[in-house]
Parts: sequence; C-alpha cells; structure tokens
Amino acid sequence: MRVTLERSNLLKSLNHVQRVVERRNTIPILSNVLLKAKDGQLMLKATDLDLEVTETAPAAIDQEGSTTVPAHMLYDIVRKLPEGSEVMMTISDDSGLRLVAGRSQFRLQMLPESDFPDLTASEFSHTFRMGCTEFKNLIDRTQFAISTEETRYYLNGIYLHCVEDDGTTMLRAVATDGHRLAQAQTAAPDGADGMPGIIVPRKAVGEVQKLLEDPDASVTVELSDSKIRFTVGAVVLTSKLIDGTFPDYNRVIPAGNDKELVLDRASFSAAVDRVSTIASDRGRAVKLSLSEGQLVLSVNNPDSGSAEEELSVGYTADALDIGFNSRYLLDITNQLSADETTFMLADPGSPTLIREKNQSGALYVLMPMRV
Repeated sequence: MRVTLERSNLLKSLNHVQRVVERRNTIPILSNVLLKAKDGQLMLKATDLDLEVTETAPAAIDQEGSTTVPAHMLYDIVRKLPEGSEVMMTISDDSGLRLVAGRSQFRLQMLPESDFPDLTASEFSHTFRMGCTEFKNLIDRTQFAISTEETRYYLNGIYLHCVEDDGTTMLRAVATDGHRLAQAQTAAPDGADGMPGIIVPRKAVGEVQKLLEDPDASVTVELSDSKIRFTVGAVVLTSKLIDGTFPDYNRVIPAGNDKELVLDRASFSAAVDRVSTIASDRGRAVKLSLSEGQLVLSVNNPDSGSAEEELSVGYTADALDIGFNSRYLLDITNQLSADETTFMLADPGSPTLIREKNQSGALYVLMPMRV
C-alpha cells in the first residue's frame, strides 16, 4: 500500500472513527482502525463490536492495499502534524506502516485485515431519508432522559417508532429513566411508515448526534430487526439495536392534570439555577409554592442555608406546594425553545406534564420529589 492525502482530510475522518474505539480493549484488533486504499479513496473503519463507523477520504493512491494500525495513536500523530502538510503512508513489508509528513517519520505496528470484524452484513428492511436538522431535533430533545441504569437495559437508549397522531403518521422518539420522560416527534418521512419500533443505544445516539451538525445535509436511515445504519455524507455508522421491549410509555403520560401553570421559560430556568446553588448534591430538591399569579421557588439545605425567589406566573388554580429535582427541571427547560412553558399539575405526589405553550412537537413528564 502506498497512499498520500491531505492532513486535514485524514484528521477529519480519523476524528469520526477513533471515537468508537474503546481506550481499554481485551481484544487487540478492536484497538485498531482498518485502512483500505482503493479507487482514489482511503477508507477508514473502526468498531467496538456493537458500533461500527466507516468513512472515506480522497487520496492519491500509488499502490492499493489495506492494513490495521492503533487508532488512537494514529489520530494523535496526525493531530500533532503541522496544518497544510501532506501525509504519506506506505507498507513495503511486514515491518509496519510507515507514515511520513515533511521531516517527521513514524512506523506503526500492524495487525492483519483478516482479523478485523465486520458488523455491516445485514439485510435492511426499511430505509428513509430526512434532514439532519429534523433528526437531530428528535435526538437533542430526548437524549438527556436516557437511563444509565444497566439493570433496566431496555431504557438505555431512545425508542424510535411511528405513530398516528390526528390522522398524520409521525416519527416519534421517546426516552425515560423512570424519573422523567421525554417525547419528541416529526412528520414521518417516506419509507418510515410500518417500521418496527426500535431502541437505539446511548453510545450510537451520541455518535450520530455529532454527525448531524450540518443543517443543509440529510441523513439516510436503514433498519433491520437487529441493526440500524446512518449515512451522512461520506460517513456510515452502523449499530446493533437494544434487544428488549420498551415499556408502554403512554401509561405514564398524565391525561387528567387540571392545574395549569404558564411561565416564562428563560426567567424560570434562571431562577431554578440560582436557588439550586444552595441545594445539596445528593438531594437537589427545589420547592415550587404556587398561589394565584405567583410562584415561589425555595431551597432549604441544613448544611449550607436557604434560598428563595418569587416569579409572576399565569396560575389561577388552588394553592399547591410541589417539589422537583432541580437538575431535571433545568434539563427539560434547556430543551424547550418557545418563550412560554406550560406545566400541567395534579397534586404533590403525581407526575407533572411539561410542554411548550401552543406547540405539540415535544412533551416531558417529570416525577415530583418529597420536600
């Protein structure tokens, strides 16, 4: 193999693929990135056996070939090379990969391509394409509620499925950790209708989120019973799905909450942030005391003191005291974009429904805390 390419192109591609590689591996080949020079392109591939990322970069190829080398080491080398430099990689024998850039020379140990696992062999039953901005919006608005508790592994991802809503087929994303639930949806693109409900793992969600930055680009999504594949430009990300059944989340969404609280999102978020400075790291509880037209936020911490702040709000129901985890409140308000937010409350022990006023795209359910 003998290939030459721009340092910037190689670095961009390595940045995408090396993130998948775990720092500690018991299987040596999983620490490596596969390099394959062919047809005027250098293909780079990395995997952790659950997730696989492939990207191609334009290159001048004098001799086709392939090998695998340590992913993080190669990334660190290329990252430290001067901007604008050209990188030449050659294999002339089995002594290693020789990398030359300007006056710098490196030789990296290799493992054979035949040892590298292939995750992509699968038949995909459903394919759809949509704008990166739309798909990223689904992820951004729900990702924070993914559970990190390994015992309930089926909550360790985003549940992606199609639903009928007012006669329109919607692509809906749902995540919950048992304390809060996040739901976002958008009109289902062509090809999504009839897709199976799938649970996309947390790591795959985080990686694809980074690929959706270009607002003018689109993402192609392919599904099978056990895998999902995302294609954005020259990057292909394939992931295994979580093999489990997502719970019936509709049972958690309250329908009879009759106490409506309307408030300014930015003012409320800033006030919660201020008073929660006093809260203990363990409890993080903030108390909301509601009366007509007024909300009082308060925190009492025996170890450090107390805090209180008043806000003018739209509220005409009976007086109510209810407590929430301040971090969870901030996570939700950070996902909302409208100026006004609506809380639908019932009593101090029942879940609260939170959504943007006059918008139905996203909704959140938050369990109260005892304060």
